[in-house]
Amino acid sequence: MSSDQQQPYDPGHDPYAGRQRYGQPQGQVYGGQYGDQYQDPHVTQTWEGQTWDTQYQPVVQPLAADTAYLPPQPATQAMPPETPVAHAAPAAGPASAAPEYSTPTTGGNARITDAQRARAEGRSPIIEPGMQPAALTALLGVLLAAGAAVGPYALLVPLVLLQAVTAAGWFRLNGMWPARQGIALAFAGGLTADVALLAAGRENAPAAILGTLGVWVLLTLVLQLRSHADPDERMYGLMATVASAALTVVATGHLGAAPDAVVVGGVAVAAAVLARALPLPGAASVVVALLAAAGAGIAAGGFTDLGASGALLGLGAGVCALVGLRAASYDYPSRFVHMTAGVALPLTAAAPAVYLLGRALA
Repeated sequence: MSSDQQQPYDPGHDPYAGRQRYGQPQGQVYGGQYGDQYQDPHVTQTWEGQTWDTQYQPVVQPLAADTAYLPPQPATQAMPPETPVAHAAPAAGPASAAPEYSTPTTGGNARITDAQRARAEGRSPIIEPGMQPAALTALLGVLLAAGAAVGPYALLVPLVLLQAVTAAGWFRLNGMWPARQGIALAFAGGLTADVALLAAGRENAPAAILGTLGVWVLLTLVLQLRSHADPDERMYGLMATVASAALTVVATGHLGAAPDAVVVGGVAVAAAVLARALPLPGAASVVVALLAAAGAGIAAGGFTDLGASGALLGLGAGVCALVGLRAASYDYPSRFVHMTAGVALPLTAAAPAVYLLGRALA
């Protein structure tokens, strides 16, 4: 047995005395020949290598609340004199340095919208589409009347145009734009109703229209449930899509109504919207528009089998047309709304009256 194994463990004995330590030059002995207990107290001991002192805890300066997401900067990093200190609070200047604002006005500021100006001045935020959309509505109504006089397939051309403008205008009226999928879905519902009615015949028009509407409501509900949008946004999109599809399908009523009723209804709506666009007071404008619709109904009824009863049909179509025009006039919509919903809604809203009154008066 070796001498190292026979000797007991001596804590004061350094078996590596005289050997090179980590971080020391060759020949230097740490603490002399023996351990630290024999070191001269007047000699300062230094360590020139790396160390891993577990008792050292760095002092971390807390960051401000507004710098919580910024990486900590080293404390010894020097900044150039011309570089400003980040997130430093600006010095409070005198009261005279505060920005001054002009007195708010309601007549000459071009930045506010017409709706804001109207509310500030105490006026109603309702504006009619005007004469140009009314002229387009009248033209489309005359085309519907002419197509109905020729035949169902001739009526189909202006009806499809009416359904496309209805779908686009309703979404824009509700502030949802672009909404290509919703517009395409609503327009496809209208086309499906047209095809179903032509296949089933005019006598089965209620079944074709209501059946298509039920299928499209269910399809819209399924598509909205698969959406990943917020619940409120999904509900809003669901209601807008269902309403747009319903209006587009309801416009098929012109195709299912009697041809004479479509002729009278189209002419009556044209007269009503043109009279409503005249620069007249509100109540007087409504009365004049209804009288114009009734008079146009009588005139158009003279060329059909409806005769004088065309006045009642024209009056009913005129009332529905004014309701649709009012819906397109709400809350100062854009010009695109006026040129789509303002053109289509009067004729679309009149479709149920044209169908029902046409069957009653035939």
